[in-house]
Amino acid sequence: MDDAPMLLTDKGKPDTTARNVLQVLGEHAHKDGGGAHPSVLRIQYRTGFDRRTVQRALKRLEAGGLITASGQVNGRTVWRLSLHLKRPASDWSDLERGEEEERRAAAERQRRSRAKRVTDSASVTVTHSDDVTQADVTHSNDVSHALKVRDVTHSASARHALNAALTTNQPSEQPPATPVAEVGGDSYPSQEQALLAPIDTDGFALTDSMRRWALQTFGPHLNVDYETDQFLDHFRANGARRNNWAAEWQKWIRRSAKFASERATRPPLRAVPGGRANQTATLLADALARRAARQESR
Repeated sequence: MDDAPMLLTDKGKPDTTARNVLQVLGEHAHKDGGGAHPSVLRIQYRTGFDRRTVQRALKRLEAGGLITASGQVNGRTVWRLSLHLKRPASDWSDLERGEEEERRAAAERQRRSRAKRVTDSASVTVTHSDDVTQADVTHSNDVSHALKVRDVTHSASARHALNAALTTNQPSEQPPATPVAEVGGDSYPSQEQALLAPIDTDGFALTDSMRRWALQTFGPHLNVDYETDQFLDHFRANGARRNNWAAEWQKWIRRSAKFASERATRPPLRAVPGGRANQTATLLADALARRAARQESR
């Protein structure tokens, strides 16, 4: 039955319902195409269609000339299949052409999807070598090893300098390290751990512009060197990585300044004479006095 003509719906799509019913008739027909008389119930069982769907499909097949009624057997219609009708050869070529067009469309969708993920060259900022200053060394009294960085940020405002994009830092031969506390006779973190920390491999360093920003924003009461050491030790200990270390350092400094301000404005705790025991004794005495007053009133 593969070579039997394919009926089309009103929208020009293959009539798959009629095709399945025709397949069932072909299984019950003789070699010459006659003698096919399965009941409607049998066709329902084979195809899963309801009774009305099967009956309408049989009418479409008969109207299309694919089957003809040739009699009755036990109240069932006997159908003869028109085996001389063949599908045109163009049906197969149309299927192949549709498959090729779908393959090309899928490749085009994939290409467009990849193109959307690629950054447009017009949106990429290029830094020219003439705009790059000479290499400078960050100075810090509390930092044992400084990093050489290329400062390409030009701005009269220190806040704007920190918000600008940072270029890749070039680390020196020795990684930065801060004084570490001795706990149980062991130094923490070790020099090997500091070498593997992302904050060191990414080349973070406290620059003069960062120091000026903290001084102008929060004043001289904030110990920038101490907070920077705390910042370095924290990220060396947990091994986390950040996309913008300068912005992460700014967040750290803001939180530290906020906590320091809250501690300064927090009201001092008042000591209660006698503590909890004195409060309990006072409450007990008041209760006894109220009981005595009620008894006297009686």
